[in-house]
Amino acid sequence: MSDGVHRYLARCSWSGSTAVGYDDYDRAHDGSASPAAAGLALSADAAFRGDPSRLNPEQLLVLAAASCQLLSFLAVAARARLDVVTYEDDAEGEMPAGDPPLRITAITLRPQITLRPGPSEARVRRLVEVAHRECFIANSLRTEVRVEPTIVFRGPAG
Repeated sequence: MSDGVHRYLARCSWSGSTAVGYDDYDRAHDGSASPAAAGLALSADAAFRGDPSRLNPEQLLVLAAASCQLLSFLAVAARARLDVVTYEDDAEGEMPAGDPPLRITAITLRPQITLRPGPSEARVRRLVEVAHRECFIANSLRTEVRVEPTIVFRGPAG
C-alpha cells in the first residue's frame, strides 16, 4: 500500500470449448488470489449447469460477507478486551429468480458468538453493530447485509 490504496489481486482461469453450446460446455474453472498459495476449484451454481462439488461465485460472495463480519467483530472485541472463544456463522444469501436482473438481494449472517462471562449481552450486541459498520465487504455491497447474532456466555470469567 504505497499510495494509500489497498489492492487485491485475483485470477480466474478456464479452458475448454463453448462450441458445444450453452447446455454442454464445462463451467469448472480455477481461482487464486496472490500471494496466497491455495487456489480454489470453482464452478457455476448447479442451477446454472455447474458442478455442485465446487464453490460458486454466489457462495463466495456470501462467504466473503461472513468472513469479513467475523474478522471485524473479533477486532472490535479484542480492542474492547472481550474474551470471545468461538464464532460460528451459518450465513445465507438470497437470489430471487423472479426479480430480474438476477442478483443476490439479501445476505443474512447468523453468527453464534460464545464469550467468557463479563460483558452484558447488550454490550456485545452493540459491538456486533460496530463491527458491521466497519465491515469492508458489507460496505462495498449494494445488497442488504443483515446480522442476526446469538450471544452465548460459557465458562469462567477472564
